[in-house]
Amino acid sequence: MPIDSSEFAILQGLVSKHAAIVLDTGKEYLAESRLTPVARTAGCASVAELLRRVHDDPRSPLVGRVVEAMTTNETSFFRDMHPFEALRTTIIPELMRARANERSLNLWCAAASSGQEPYTVAMTLLEHFPQLQQWKLRFVASDIAPAMLARCREGRYSQLEVNRGLPAKYLVKYFDKAGAEWQLKPHVRSMIEFVEVNLARPFPAWPQMDIVFMRNVLIYFSLETKRDILRRVRKQMRPDGWFFLGGSESTLNVDDKWTRVQLDKTSVYRPVP
Repeated sequence: MPIDSSEFAILQGLVSKHAAIVLDTGKEYLAESRLTPVARTAGCASVAELLRRVHDDPRSPLVGRVVEAMTTNETSFFRDMHPFEALRTTIIPELMRARANERSLNLWCAAASSGQEPYTVAMTLLEHFPQLQQWKLRFVASDIAPAMLARCREGRYSQLEVNRGLPAKYLVKYFDKAGAEWQLKPHVRSMIEFVEVNLARPFPAWPQMDIVFMRNVLIYFSLETKRDILRRVRKQMRPDGWFFLGGSESTLNVDDKWTRVQLDKTSVYRPVP
């Protein structure tokens, strides 16, 4: 039996409180599809029963599992391609010139989901800029969901996942066969530090970043939360850093302290000096 408006309101309140995500009315179908496995493993007869349980016991571990299920998003290797081309052709070469004396770079991929985006960045660096292996490279990737982070650290992907966007030469060069799956080689996995971060709350005490990926996540937040996140990202970045948003996202009419730069077929943002 589908959830009703009162049960959906419970879910809206949960994801708003714990992840600052706005879940619009009309997404009941999404709730059903994502929460049915959670309800099943929790021994609930339906999603409606699951939501009533978390409402009656706000301290239940099920609360985290419900929020995590609703914040897990679609991703793939080399998604949209153009941002990674901009990294290869313009951004990394420019930063390497600017940081030639200190020989250090800091990168952050936020909302990493199951890890394809940060690993795409890692493989791009290994493939085109092997000299960075002699630099001090701090590469962090974050997500709100502990289960996703555990999966990121393991770096294992199904045949379907590696077939989506990953060039065959990268599969051969950077992955090992692991049963029916493929696992990234240890030297690729070791490049990235995966950390649990709720973007609506203060960021960890990291060094200032040269590159930040925060693609396809701001669309889920309220305008007020977007402004707060963008303000804190600016403070987290070096003045000449580069900031990636999703193709349908923009700082326009949200935070005017960013400059939009068009690099071929992708837009990238830089803090206003």
